[in-house]
Amino acid sequence: MLETTNLYYALASITFIAFLIDKWRDYTTPNLSSIPAVGSTGRLSSFIGAIRFATKGPEVLSEGVAKFKGELFRVPSITKWVVVVTDPKKIDDIRNARDQDLSMTEAVNESIQTRWTLGAEMVSEENAYHVQVVRSPLTRSLAGRYVDIYDEVVSSFNEYVSPKGDEWMSIPVLDTLMNVVCRTSNRLFVGLPVCRDPDYIEINTRFTIDVFLTGTMINLFPKILHPIVGPLLSPMSRYYKRAEKHLGPIIEQRMREDEEQGVDRPDRPNDLVSWLLDGAPDSERNVRMLIMRILVINFAAIHTTSNSFTQALFHLAVSPEYVQPMREEIESIIAEEGWTKAAIQKMRKVDSFVRESMRYTGVGALAMDRKVIKPDGFTFSDGTKLPRGTTLSVAVYNIHHDEEKYSSPEEFHGFRFSDIRQEEGEGIKHQLVNTNVEFLPFGHGRHACPGRFFASNEIKTMLAHVLMNYDIKMEGDGGLPPSRWFASASMPDGKARVMFRKRQT
Repeated sequence: MLETTNLYYALASITFIAFLIDKWRDYTTPNLSSIPAVGSTGRLSSFIGAIRFATKGPEVLSEGVAKFKGELFRVPSITKWVVVVTDPKKIDDIRNARDQDLSMTEAVNESIQTRWTLGAEMVSEENAYHVQVVRSPLTRSLAGRYVDIYDEVVSSFNEYVSPKGDEWMSIPVLDTLMNVVCRTSNRLFVGLPVCRDPDYIEINTRFTIDVFLTGTMINLFPKILHPIVGPLLSPMSRYYKRAEKHLGPIIEQRMREDEEQGVDRPDRPNDLVSWLLDGAPDSERNVRMLIMRILVINFAAIHTTSNSFTQALFHLAVSPEYVQPMREEIESIIAEEGWTKAAIQKMRKVDSFVRESMRYTGVGALAMDRKVIKPDGFTFSDGTKLPRGTTLSVAVYNIHHDEEKYSSPEEFHGFRFSDIRQEEGEGIKHQLVNTNVEFLPFGHGRHACPGRFFASNEIKTMLAHVLMNYDIKMEGDGGLPPSRWFASASMPDGKARVMFRKRQT
């Protein structure tokens, strides 16, 4: 017993020493001494700053923005220094940079430890063919498949939000909407009946949470131990086994039909399985790799959309003055067009309300993460240089709340962008899906979220459906639920509940 205890102590000591060595390397390589920091830069004292950033991320970033006024600064995360960008010219430099100079993929891989959490096959940017699938055939199919998207929204709300008569029904918003989004997304991805299977829904809603938690845990270990702890902690194998029961037969049948009947047959399903089969290299045309790609696409699709729609619904519940104007807009357009993608596209007030919610509340404090991988470093257009290995991000929350960019930025103005779009020449660029250096929830440039067109249609359809069929209000005191923060990551209050009743007026 004593020998076992001593062994545990020895292993713990070795790990702790390796941890300190690893952190010392992280904070001295690359050399960022020329970039001013928020808080102390000492090898040990910076850990205190990292803990503060983890618990008060927006506050730390706001300090840096106020103090350094548009210049680069750095903040300490648990694993590394992060260089923060706010200057529009530098944001454009990031947008225009070559992937071999600034890598989004490497930044994401490091952040969530992609090699272990999602699989080694997902690490390479050259192998990310699923991104092109989302960008092209999925987006092109939205109009033709809109009837299915709308049908699943209606079916989901009928199942999860079904108040009787004029009674109010209390709904745990985030969990409920996550199920709605999962079902709606997978109606397009894999179709009926799988998209409604409770086990399949749980697989996809839990997978993202486990990926982020696992990535955080792996990052707490020294890098030299990642090849050991990564496979032990990885959630992919157990989620793959569960998903295989649902998706394996579908993929096998689809591959068999493609081989026997060809891919040009008129009754071939127009869904994610077909699109992936069309885009996959020969080495990935197998059940395992296709299931992993479907899990990864769900990973990207479900939680960001659920979080964004939850925040929009919170704003609607505390701002009843927006209900009637949006109802009138929806009713007039639906009367002419019916429920179609084109109809949703014309709902400027609905579009503005969602865009303003994303500006006001956001999906996090930092975005456009990049890692400098160019051997001799990356130089901004003003001559500022960052060494290889630097991680940098854009302070989107502060940009979205900058009074030089938005009038009364601390006030929620649901029709802010639809009002702007009435001005000459402004009709298109302030749509929800459009990005610029002042609106960055989806990123900006060629690496902007490829699924934002699908997410936009999904969120606006759900919001329009709620407005047409329900009255809502916040449970309790009726105030806007505050977001929950961990470092720069933001989540809606998972415990907040909204009251629904059948529309009375």
